[in-house]
Amino acid sequence: MIPMDFYRGRRLRTSAAMRELVREHAVTANDLIMLYFVIDTEDENFKKEIPSMPGQYQLSLKQLELKVAEAVDNGLKALMLFGIPASKDELGSGAYDDDGIIQKATRRLKARWPELIVMADTCLCEYTSHGHCGMVQNQCVLNDPTLNLLARTAVSQARAGADVIAPSDMMDGRVAAIRQALDDEGFTDVPIMSYAVKYASAFYGPFRQAAEGAPKFGDRKTYQMDPPNAREAMREAAADLEEGADILMVKPGQPYLDIVRLVRDNFDTPVAAYQVSGEYAMIKAAALNGWIDEQAVVMESLVGFKRAGADLILSYFTEDVLKVLK
Repeated sequence: MIPMDFYRGRRLRTSAAMRELVREHAVTANDLIMLYFVIDTEDENFKKEIPSMPGQYQLSLKQLELKVAEAVDNGLKALMLFGIPASKDELGSGAYDDDGIIQKATRRLKARWPELIVMADTCLCEYTSHGHCGMVQNQCVLNDPTLNLLARTAVSQARAGADVIAPSDMMDGRVAAIRQALDDEGFTDVPIMSYAVKYASAFYGPFRQAAEGAPKFGDRKTYQMDPPNAREAMREAAADLEEGADILMVKPGQPYLDIVRLVRDNFDTPVAAYQVSGEYAMIKAAALNGWIDEQAVVMESLVGFKRAGADLILSYFTEDVLKVLK
């Protein structure tokens, strides 16, 4: 005879309505941030698909506006901009040029959608001729001299109307330098979403093709975090929070869900997770080969971020997910 006093979890799975009633985590449009690559070009019709990221593009200002318009209609609340300048130099001057590509894109988007949250990636790698995230001398990335350039970049982006400044460089002390510069220029209400825990990951390959920002020598392991380290992540997050960060980001996302949970459990501040280009490319490749159900896998992966403790998710799938949610 079968005992009748065992746990019956299936009672709460009997129908879709029942499962939805007791569901613990869900992804909404409020959780998602779309990422766009905008290029400084005179060709208004420029729209180039990124080979390693099917469905993602380098966009002219006009094409960016068209893409954002469709996404806003589907419920887009926030986006992040990455700029590709017309020319590069040793100091990445295009990053802090008031007429730079991020600045122009921000002004254009905010003029049309004042309530849309425009986040600006604050870094130099896309603008430097050597491809590193800071000033270089004798093939060494200089930390402290870079801080002034990052601060200038942040102020220029805020002046253009950016709602959130997002430093991704991983220089020590950059959050403090940026916070001080923003405050000095009257941008005390502009928050900083720090790439607080950013690993030197193999999952960034497609992004470097998309942003045309691969380093011309060496790698970024002297300033991005070593992937095996977790305790270090807590030190980095604590430092950025103390320096004035308002949101802490973990990047990459899926391989570092344990780190997302550590940050969530240790810091009472909004936590963001970045589903990076390599994660996107793998899901896309498997889906294009018919090996997985793309929509189901994407939604499951995003719920995983929420379950790990992420309040915000940066994902290249955002546009597609908004259509599903709508």
